[in-house]
Amino acid sequence: MFDIKIDKPLVFFDLETTGTNVQNDRVVEISVVKLFPSGEKEVKTRRINPEMHIPEDATKIHGIKDEDVADCPTFKSLSKNFYIYLEGCDLAGYNIIRFDLPLLIREFSRAQLEFSLDGRRLIDPFVIFCQMEPRNLTAAYKLFCGKELTNAHSAEADTLATIEILEGQLKKYPELPHSIDALHELCDQRDPSRIDAGGRFKWQDKEAIIGFGKNSGIPLRKIAVDNPGFLKWMLNSDFPEDAKKIAHEALKGIFPVKE
Repeated sequence: MFDIKIDKPLVFFDLETTGTNVQNDRVVEISVVKLFPSGEKEVKTRRINPEMHIPEDATKIHGIKDEDVADCPTFKSLSKNFYIYLEGCDLAGYNIIRFDLPLLIREFSRAQLEFSLDGRRLIDPFVIFCQMEPRNLTAAYKLFCGKELTNAHSAEADTLATIEILEGQLKKYPELPHSIDALHELCDQRDPSRIDAGGRFKWQDKEAIIGFGKNSGIPLRKIAVDNPGFLKWMLNSDFPEDAKKIAHEALKGIFPVKE
């Protein structure tokens, strides 16, 4: 299928959601396309009850209303099976690094599952596209595939279109690498100094420091002694679980160690 040899399953996925707030919005539809080294392909799509109202602005984009998902399973009820399904897989999708992955990690966290990206290679045709031709999914599909994208913002249509776009990019740009490792390196735009996924804590040499706000740049050890209220505020506020875990441990005198 690809001019890329994959050595483990590569899962393309797309989420339709209640909005764009990674911390507070919820999934209403998931579509995955799992590619195997053997060349086999699985396509699975499932609507999800987000356990909250779907705003009209979101419905205008993906067409999913409250009544459409009222009898659907919640993410939590599917989370363990989905978690297992993604084990040992690299991940791919359109704009997943900035949006879909952080929101998915947040959903798993609500289900008391810690979804780690360690050992996973990430391929994001949106990142490649922005570097080559900064436009949206519909334009990318027309440019690289020579076709009009129908059913845009349907999770399955967007996911399948993303696969075709990546194929088109590999053909159009001979300078692009044709290996998962190299494409991952190209697509990974995350701050390499981050400790948690969102960069609330960062490395400065081998010292953990605060990575945001008025305390940015202050060593975590110093904050824990001089201003523990800041870390307690983080624990009681709407921060991702991985950042809260670091804050919680720092209050107990346990700090990240850079290997």
